[in-house]
Amino acid sequence: MKNSVLALFSFLIGGFSLAPVVTGQQADIPRTENGHPDFQGTYTYRTITPLNRPRELEHLEVLTAEQAMEWEEFELRRQNRDLIIDSVGGAGYPPGVISYNNFWYERGENTVADRRTSLIYDPPNGRLPALNETGRERAQVRAENRRLSIGPEGRTLADRCLMSGGAGPPIVPGAYNNNIQIVQTKDHIMILSEMIHRARIIRFDDEHQTRHTKWDGDAIARFEGDTLVINTRHFYYHDNGRGASDQMILEERIRRVDETTLEYDFTIEDPLSWDRPWSAKFPLRFINDPVYEYACHEGNHGLAGILAGWRRYESMGMNGNGTPIEED
Repeated sequence: MKNSVLALFSFLIGGFSLAPVVTGQQADIPRTENGHPDFQGTYTYRTITPLNRPRELEHLEVLTAEQAMEWEEFELRRQNRDLIIDSVGGAGYPPGVISYNNFWYERGENTVADRRTSLIYDPPNGRLPALNETGRERAQVRAENRRLSIGPEGRTLADRCLMSGGAGPPIVPGAYNNNIQIVQTKDHIMILSEMIHRARIIRFDDEHQTRHTKWDGDAIARFEGDTLVINTRHFYYHDNGRGASDQMILEERIRRVDETTLEYDFTIEDPLSWDRPWSAKFPLRFINDPVYEYACHEGNHGLAGILAGWRRYESMGMNGNGTPIEED
């Protein structure tokens, strides 16, 4: 009997010794000298999958492999600037001059690997929530400022080469320059966006500071197991990308999926813009290419041209978009 009990006990101990200890950490991923996951490198996040689920795909959360190939072919043709007639417009451009030709675009040619029809996964319909009343009022002011374009401050941060919706925060795939470089130290992590050539220097900390507010907010980072969590708030500007206010709270989560892929997942909460949070995610894929310098407007000549064009239209009795100025 004694030997049977000892045998059973040995079996149980042996069984337990074979079970992995769950710590929230992966043993076989690259790590820095501080023991944290090593995310350093250059990555691309270009994809043809849109942020918002297209209306024509509203009942499809995920595409089949065949549907994905058809969608990719359709979108590449629809967005090809060389196939758009200037006088007609298309792909979001009104009739008139259609920016660059297709050579300059780097939007990606494929859907994300899991073939989702939108980068947004919450709300479940894959689309940005509607702006609430406060958000709509701020959007109207923004539109009026752009219509008047009295000076540089009346234009968007992108027009002024200060920020870009694609460069973040948060990062969102766009038409070109969809590349970032990540550098880590013991106390900081740096994310350099090729778009606008903006460097976010994020400290590992538990508390935010408000002494000096910045365009891209105050960002602090921590590790939860092997997931990097970045919390950003206290944005300087009252009108950030996609309608967010200076009260936006952004949480970004980055984790390793495999040897060459990271997952970037973010959630935005902003009661001055939306009545509920929303979230999106997509892969960051390792590349050997460097991040190139992005010379926005090359000394802001473009901004001077925008304002000069607006003044010219005004002298002709028109708004900057070519519509007649309405008399009060």
